[in-house]
Amino acid sequence: MPDTSPAPHAALSLSDVTFSLMGNAGRVEILKGISMEVAAGETLGLVGPSGSGKSSLLMLMGGLERATSGRVTALGTDLTPLGEDALARFRRDNMGVVFQSFHLIPTMTALENVATPLELAGAKDAFDRAEAELEAVGLASRAGHYPSQLSGGEQQRVALARASAPRPRLLLADEPTGNLDTKTGQQVIDLLFSLRDRHGATLVMVTHAAELAALCDRTVRLHDGRVAPDQPVEAPA
Repeated sequence: MPDTSPAPHAALSLSDVTFSLMGNAGRVEILKGISMEVAAGETLGLVGPSGSGKSSLLMLMGGLERATSGRVTALGTDLTPLGEDALARFRRDNMGVVFQSFHLIPTMTALENVATPLELAGAKDAFDRAEAELEAVGLASRAGHYPSQLSGGEQQRVALARASAPRPRLLLADEPTGNLDTKTGQQVIDLLFSLRDRHGATLVMVTHAAELAALCDRTVRLHDGRVAPDQPVEAPA
């Protein structure tokens, strides 16, 4: 029998992964036999039309959704058999995730939003590290503000600081500029790539913007739940 283990340099490996959900009209097949690898240190853009399965694929990579069949391996760990607690610990110790809608806790200040996950992980210097991360995204002066007191761009920068604070080996970003204007979105992308460089992380980013996809080392295009044949993704002239 051939060895189907992921290559040792792969940060992420998916083998014949399917993902389906039960809808009102029956079971809906969202991902259909995805097999791919992401090399350690690589920046990968996931592109494709709405409904093609990009965000679902990213969620499987982060252990935030569970594959219906197939195998998802992250940093040499098979996520498929892990329970919810084990998956949560794995994400806490190895991953940073950035969502389009920020997902900040409204009753916590910017500093507390960044520090709390570190505290839960047992970091004794949680608040010092949180302050350093907020300074790195240009928000040291806003550390005591609540999300409702911050602009959309500032909230996303807090979310970036929170994702970066654990010094993750994997950064996953789902349309990180989707709710931002062009100028603010470019600032967030610059920060995201800077944080990736600081930690030497592997970055996987879902985006509908060709100019963002063109910044990645490689792109994978999804169509109807499958990996489409290779096509260059170019920024508009």
